Amino acid sequence: MNLGKINKILIIRLSSLGDILLTSPLIRSLNNQFPNLKIDFLLREEYKDAVIFNPNLNSVISLNRKDNSLTVISREFLTAKSKNKVVNLSSQNYDLVIDLQNNLRSRKLSKGISKEILRFKKPSIEKFLLVKFKWNLFKEIIPIPVRYANTIPNFNLDEKGLEIFIGKSEQIKIDENIIGFCPGSRHKTKMWKEEYFVELGNMFSNFEKTILLFGGKDDKEICEKISNKIPNSVNLSNDDELLKTAEVMKKCKVVICNDSGLMHLALAVNIPVIAIFGSTVKEFGFAPYKGKSLVLENNSLSCRPCSHIGLAECPQKHFKCMLDITPQFVFQKTSEFIKNI
Repeated sequence: MNLGKINKILIIRLSSLGDILLTSPLIRSLNNQFPNLKIDFLLREEYKDAVIFNPNLNSVISLNRKDNSLTVISREFLTAKSKNKVVNLSSQNYDLVIDLQNNLRSRKLSKGISKEILRFKKPSIEKFLLVKFKWNLFKEIIPIPVRYANTIPNFNLDEKGLEIFIGKSEQIKIDENIIGFCPGSRHKTKMWKEEYFVELGNMFSNFEKTILLFGGKDDKEICEKISNKIPNSVNLSNDDELLKTAEVMKKCKVVICNDSGLMHLALAVNIPVIAIFGSTVKEFGFAPYKGKSLVLENNSLSCRPCSHIGLAECPQKHFKCMLDITPQFVFQKTSEFIKNI
C-alpha cells in the first residue's frame, strides 16, 4: 500500500479514553510522513475532547449512541462555531479506512465507505489463554500504539510519546509540592484501595505536599471521600471535563494512578506517572507508553491476570494483587522516583 498516493483516510476508534489517547502517536506519525494526507477521526461523542484540537486531524466525527447520528466537527468549527451533520460516511470519499476498534459497531459504520479497509488485529487468543490458563504466548510486550501502527503494512511510528492538545492554554509551571492522585477506574479490580490512597496522601501531607485528586463524574464519590480524609488536598473531579483536567494536571510533579485512562492522560501532558496494576498486566500493551513512568505490581501471584479489562470483584476473594501493594511501599517508590526525575 502506497500511502503517498492516498488523499483522505478515516481512523475509527470509538472508545475508551485511554485507547483513544493511545492513537495519538499514529495520527502524528501519519501526518508528519504524509503532510498532504487528510485524516478524519471517528469516535464516540463523549470522548471527542481527546482529539478535538489535534492539528494533525482534518475533521473529528462524533457518534451519538442514543440515535446513532454522526456530527462532523471541522477545523472551521473551532472558530466559526458551526456544525454539519454527516448523513452518510460513504459521501466523504475516503480512500482508506483504518478501523482500530474492530467490533460489530465499527464494522457496520465502515461498511461500504471505502474500497480499502484495514482492521486492527487484536491479540484475543493470547489474552484469553493468559487470563484463563496463565499460558503466556506474548513473546514480547508490544505497546498498543505500536500494535495500532502495525495495522498499516510497513509503517513505523516516530519515537515520541502520547499527546493531547488543549487549545488555548496557559503555560503552567510544575509545582514541586503538588502530587496528583487518580483513584478511579471503571473496574474494581483495577482500583487501588481507597484507604490506601488516604494513608499515602497523609504521608505526603506530613512533608507539606499538596494532593490534587482527579477523576470524571463516575469518580466523584471516591475522590470526595479521599479528599475529606487528607488535610492538604483538593478534589478536582468533574463532569468528564477532560481538557480542564489535563490543564490542571500539568501542575503536578508526579501522578499516582491505577491502570486507567487518566494514566494515559498524564503521560499525554508529559507528567511522570506511578501506575499501580492489579488484575491486569503489561503484556496486554496498555502499560505507560514512553514518558517517565514506573509500574508497581505484585508479580508473586499465580492468579494474575484474572481479566484483560478488569472485574467487579476479585475471583479469589483475597485481592492480594492490590492489598499487598502497601501505602508505605508506594510512598518509598514514589520518593525514589521523584528524586530521579
